[in-house]
Amino acid sequence: MHVVGALTQYIDVAQIVLYAFWIFFFGLILYLRREDKREGYPLESDRSERSDRINVQGFPRMPAAKTFRLADGSEVSVPRPEAARALAATPAESWPGAPLEPTGNPMLDAVGPAAYALRADTPDLTLEGHLRIVPLRVATEFTLAARDPDPRGLPVLGGDGLQGGVVNDVWVDRSEPQIRYLEVTIASGRQVLVPIGFVRFDLMWQRCVHVRSILAAQFAGVPALANPEQVTRLEEDRISAYFGGGTLYAQPSRLGPLL
Repeated sequence: MHVVGALTQYIDVAQIVLYAFWIFFFGLILYLRREDKREGYPLESDRSERSDRINVQGFPRMPAAKTFRLADGSEVSVPRPEAARALAATPAESWPGAPLEPTGNPMLDAVGPAAYALRADTPDLTLEGHLRIVPLRVATEFTLAARDPDPRGLPVLGGDGLQGGVVNDVWVDRSEPQIRYLEVTIASGRQVLVPIGFVRFDLMWQRCVHVRSILAAQFAGVPALANPEQVTRLEEDRISAYFGGGTLYAQPSRLGPLL
């Protein structure tokens, strides 16, 4: 008997639903892959001496520019062209993808583990519009927990065991209450920031702070702040890159294999 509208007698509904899911999932992956190309693309290939001649986008292609309005009222459009930076390194071999050998000071030249992104040279803010990362002398509403040690006044030792400075203050994150940096006064009298992730406390034997990624003399090369009471996003990346680069470049012996 023929029944009008009985689609299940002629069409496999389960199979249609499966095909619809496949189409939806493919579209979702395509959309996500396009969106994640808003940063870092197009890639510059080293297959040509002129890197601007070979730009790699892959599949799918980069999306059209989209403008985002930030909380402070400013606008950012992505993808955006990356600012050209001179590379202070040369390939160790002639084949594409060869390791880079630094030609200058790799801890400052953004090479290898010392590389950093060109973020905005403005400080990060809280939702209320206040400076987010500041020293305790500015964030007077914050104090160190009584059960935790106060590092202020402790000597700071580098990876060679020599003293590179003395902890002068502690920088905290107002949005995510935690310590972000130690402010260290070095021999020249200048203050530098040390990311807390590179710090190890010794409060039992030497009562000091260890920073093994750089040597004592290299504290003088830590990128300086334009304003001693605030740190910008770009300055944060440069400072972290300096200590990250030190894990490989601080001593020639760190460049070789372990075995």
